[in-house]
Amino acid sequence: MPNDFIGDLSKARLFELVGPLLSGKKSGMVLIKGEEVGELHLEGGSIVHAKTGGSTGEEAILAMMEWETGRATFDWEATAPERTVYMPTEQLVQSWTSREKEWKKIREVIPSGQTVFRIPVDGAPEDKSIKAMEWKVLALCDGTRTVADIAGVLKWHIFETSKVVHQMVGSGLLEKASEKAVEEEVAAKRTVNGNFFPTVENELRKIMGPMAPIVLDDKIAEFGESRDAFPEDMVQSFVQAIGEEITHNAKRALFTKVMTEFLAQMQH
Repeated sequence: MPNDFIGDLSKARLFELVGPLLSGKKSGMVLIKGEEVGELHLEGGSIVHAKTGGSTGEEAILAMMEWETGRATFDWEATAPERTVYMPTEQLVQSWTSREKEWKKIREVIPSGQTVFRIPVDGAPEDKSIKAMEWKVLALCDGTRTVADIAGVLKWHIFETSKVVHQMVGSGLLEKASEKAVEEEVAAKRTVNGNFFPTVENELRKIMGPMAPIVLDDKIAEFGESRDAFPEDMVQSFVQAIGEEITHNAKRALFTKVMTEFLAQMQH
């Protein structure tokens, strides 16, 4: 399956990655793999089908627009199994562009879903009328929960949650918490142990020979990470991505089996 890497959502918005494919009238499938998996099918520059784990069609597109992590590839040979998107692509792009402009303003205050907010130390303005949606957010802004956490608790889209928080910051109801909370979360982010990459390289050498370390380093670069600080929560998608480079089905299956067993041992 010919998958070309087109970008990482931690470094570029999905709109930026898909835009050139639409304007270039491309056909194929954009596949996003990360914490979630999504598919976006194009035919002659038009979006005809979209799917995530929990939705299809325009709803799936809306969900994917908000993702902040994931590795995006493009398979130019894939065809849509069905049609679930009926809104004209021009209209979708217009809506997408409008939302991206809103996101740009929001990002000036909320750089990511991991940003933490709290009620101002001096208290909220006394003459401020608080809406029902704002009360729900206020109840959860304790200086430790991130915007993504709040969205999860309320079962809101991250865009909707960020927009409410952004408005509340503007009206003085919330302020950004100490960056310490975010720094501690980043510091606590687990990375793979020292045996992971030597094991991957060793298994890959059995299949690819001297090309193995080159393929491995290229794939690490595609993920935008390094061997010294590779996030543990990305190893599953990384191993899958490496497996896609193995063209022989039986050898790919064996590599996947060995690495799955190794990853299971890592978790114990």
